[in-house]
Amino acid sequence: MNRFRIAKVIIVFSSLSYLSITFLRNYNSPENIEKRCILKFEKDFKNHLETSHEEWNQILDLADINYLKCMGIPQY
Repeated sequence: MNRFRIAKVIIVFSSLSYLSITFLRNYNSPENIEKRCILKFEKDFKNHLETSHEEWNQILDLADINYLKCMGIPQY
């Protein structure tokens, strides 16, 4: 009976470890990071009709900088 409990605990911990590693690998894949960054900064790219051309360019520059920062791309 004691060996069965030990085996059960080992199986549960190894299963949780495997699932955690799989989740983190999928969550941190470049494709998923890009999707999250695009969704996060998509609202910055919506053009309002009342926005002047200069203000719109500043909004686009800021959104571009934030997107690159989110993606982890170094800026110079």
